[in-house]
Amino acid sequence: MRIKTKIYNKYQTVIPKEIRKQFNIDKNHLVEWNVDEEGKITLSFVENINFDEMAGIFSSKSKKSKKLIKHKK
Repeated sequence: MRIKTKIYNKYQTVIPKEIRKQFNIDKNHLVEWNVDEEGKITLSFVENINFDEMAGIFSSKSKKSKKLIKHKK
């Protein structure tokens, strides 16, 4: 699939509806830009994870850190 979009003021563009639907892209995603050695640009869409969602991912040996994380929930 190849779709062209316009670049607006402040270099903004719109992700086409067909692409948003096919890849389940919503407002909680970030666009990750990658430029390889040959100058090819690749875009990836990654979910934006907030601090509360990340809190359980990392373990901590410090009781103070664990208590602080529990308190913020």
